[in-house]
Amino acid sequence: MLSFLKSDKGEQQGSSWAARLKRGLALTRNVLNTDLGALLAGRARIDESLYDELETLLLTCDVGVAASRTLVQAVRERARRDNLAEPAQVKDALKQALLELLQPMARPLDVSGAKPFVIMLAGVNGTGKTTSIGKLAHYFTQQNRSVLLAAGDTFRAAAREQLAVWGERNDVAVIAQQGGDAAAVIFDAAQAARARGTDVLLADTAGRLPTQLHLMEEIKKVKRVIAKALPGAPHEVLLVLDANTGQNALAQVKAFDDALGVTGLVLTKLDGTAKGGVIAAIAQARAPAPIPLRFIGVGEAIEDLRPFDAQEFVEALFG
Repeated sequence: MLSFLKSDKGEQQGSSWAARLKRGLALTRNVLNTDLGALLAGRARIDESLYDELETLLLTCDVGVAASRTLVQAVRERARRDNLAEPAQVKDALKQALLELLQPMARPLDVSGAKPFVIMLAGVNGTGKTTSIGKLAHYFTQQNRSVLLAAGDTFRAAAREQLAVWGERNDVAVIAQQGGDAAAVIFDAAQAARARGTDVLLADTAGRLPTQLHLMEEIKKVKRVIAKALPGAPHEVLLVLDANTGQNALAQVKAFDDALGVTGLVLTKLDGTAKGGVIAAIAQARAPAPIPLRFIGVGEAIEDLRPFDAQEFVEALFG
C-alpha cells in the first residue's frame, strides 16, 4: 500500500474520536496550557498586565492580532460582569470566549439538498486535498451514501494514482483521464454521477497559489463547467487549508473566496502544528458570520477527518 494510505488499525482501534482529537491537538494544547498555567501561577489578582501577557500568549498559538484582542476583551468583560477575582478563573473565561467565537463556524455539511450533491475542493499545493477527498469518501459511504470521485488534478500524475487508491479502498468509482483538461474530467464525472443516481460527487482540483492568476482563472472555468453540466452545482466549494500555514490561511481564504465563492472550509494537519489557534483567526476575520468550518483533520488515519464541533474542539484544546 502506498505511503500516504497508512494503516489506521492498531492504535486507532477502540480509540474514540474525542481521544484522537485530543491527541491530535496535543502540540497546540501543550503550548496553550503550559504557558497559560505559568502565566496564572503565583499571581495574586487579575490586572491589566495579566491581560497584556494573555494577549501575547494567544499570539504564540497563532490566534492572530484581531482574534487575540477580541478574546482578551471578552475575558475582561466576563471578569468584570461576574466579579472574577482569582487569576485561575481566567482559564475558564478564556475557554468560554473561544467557544463563543468558534461556535458560528460549526455548521455541518448537509448533502441531502441535491442528487448528486457536487462538492468541489480547492486549495494551494500540499494542503491535503486529495487525501481529504479519500477521507470524505469514507465519511459519506459510512452514512450509506453512494459516492463518485472526479480526478480533476490533471497536472500531477500521482494525484490520479492517489485518488484511484482511495477509490479502491472506499469501493467507489473514480472518473479520470490521462492528462487533458480538468474541466472536461469533472464535466464527465458530473454527467456520470447524474446518470448513475450517485448521492455525492467529490471533485478534486490541482493545487494552485492565489498569485498564479492563470490557474485561478482556470479553476473559475472548472466551476462554470460544473454549473453547465448540472445547474445549481457545485453545491459546496470546500477550501482545504493546512493548519501549519498559520496566518497565511487568512490570505488563502480571501483569495479563493473572491475567485470561487467558498462555502466551507477543511482544516487539515492540526496534529502536526502548535498553530491550532488559526481557527480563531479565521473565525474572527468574518465574525459574526464566518465561512463554516465543515471538517477538521487531526491524523493520517482514514477516520481522522470529521465534522468540526466547536464544543469538542475547545474541550480537547483545554483538556
